[in-house]
Amino acid sequence: MNTINFHNGARSFRQLSAYLEARIRRGDWQAHEKLPSVRQLAQESGLHRLTILKAYQQLKECGLVYVRHKSGYYAAPPAVSARLDHVPAPVVFQGNMAALHQLPARYQFSQALIDPNLLPNHYFAEYMKEVFDLYPKLLGTYAQVQGDPELRELLAGYFRRSAQLHLDADELLITSGAQQAIHLIADIWIRPGDPVLVESPTYANAIDVFRQKGARLLSIGIQDGCYDLQEIEQMMQRYRPRLFYLNPTFHNPTGICIPVEQRKQLVDLAAQYECLLIEDDTCSDIYFDGKPPAPVFAYDTEGYTIHIRSFSKYISPGLRIACIAARQPWMSQLLAAKSLADGGSPLLNQKLFLHYFRSDRLHRHLDKLRIALRIRMEIMQQELDEAGWQYEQPQGGLSLWVRVPDHLSVPLLLRECLARQISLLPGSLFDIRERYEQHIRLSFSFASETQIREGMHELMIISRDINVQQRFE
Repeated sequence: MNTINFHNGARSFRQLSAYLEARIRRGDWQAHEKLPSVRQLAQESGLHRLTILKAYQQLKECGLVYVRHKSGYYAAPPAVSARLDHVPAPVVFQGNMAALHQLPARYQFSQALIDPNLLPNHYFAEYMKEVFDLYPKLLGTYAQVQGDPELRELLAGYFRRSAQLHLDADELLITSGAQQAIHLIADIWIRPGDPVLVESPTYANAIDVFRQKGARLLSIGIQDGCYDLQEIEQMMQRYRPRLFYLNPTFHNPTGICIPVEQRKQLVDLAAQYECLLIEDDTCSDIYFDGKPPAPVFAYDTEGYTIHIRSFSKYISPGLRIACIAARQPWMSQLLAAKSLADGGSPLLNQKLFLHYFRSDRLHRHLDKLRIALRIRMEIMQQELDEAGWQYEQPQGGLSLWVRVPDHLSVPLLLRECLARQISLLPGSLFDIRERYEQHIRLSFSFASETQIREGMHELMIISRDINVQQRFE
């Protein structure tokens, strides 16, 4: 940057601001590129540092730059390079959860994934060698459609010991992640116009899958960590739904856990009204205050519950290992659908997972992981507490369900956060009627402790800036 000459007068900050604005619009600095420091500009222009700060503040108010805590000023993306008061109304994010996850993010609070630094990555090279020593022709072999028999036997024993699920290996189907399990179930049991019960709020991707199949979605509310069982019975009696998709253990997005008594009553209602319960369980090993109750499947003696269990998130997301537990005749239908979908999940992935899952390392890993995640959760909660924001206290899981103050527009907050590469999920994605417009989901599992502090600090600065701007509108 060349030496700049300005008159050192009362309006010199305007000259500097105009000069920097011209260079930004010319493309001298790309989006998210760091601008010269206050000290550097003071030396080059001969202006006082307060004058430099005033010029940067004017550019910030125009949406041309933004601040990173303890880092400096950065060029804002073109999409937000305009004053907030020139925008008649906030532009609502139009994509789904998958589209939002694809956007670049410096502070990743939208994806409920675990920081790869917390996963047992360094063990898998060792297990890879062990697998090929034991199964030298592995890559020349197709997996069975139902999944590797050795893995299914291991998981059946694990479920019997840890979750009171009395299963045979033939009652388990290995899938390529929980998302595939939801797709298979939707393919088999949902036809256009079929009534399907879902929780409110519920997993956003499940809503998308069911809508794609043309389901008539009906919501079941959750209050104070419980279902309204009378409401569920009335809905089942009136609409005779094909299935009820539920996430009773460390519910996504709230983190609550449905009590044992309601789980027992729920299976009775399912049998009475012949409604399949689709129990999605992805985080039952990520608990903070104690182990959760047995899954709904454990209390079902009539066979109306299908249990989806994912292991990918806290072991190795890249392996994409999950399973479906189901009785007959449901398992036969699932096998037929799985055969058409991919002919069986990759055998190498199953064998790698098998050898890690049966080791003592898994249990040590989970103990450490729960501690690390709780620390990150508490850091995020501390930032929210200091700002006076409310949230549901999770009993487990990877996210916080946060209520944003009423005076703050969530669509505008999302837009400004995405412009600064802070990723979060609006609450409207988690409801079939796009309610929870004053809620957001913040995941604490992917960002580091430092990133959580910095990202939450920036989030609160953005919210305060929006609040100030809205007062003048």
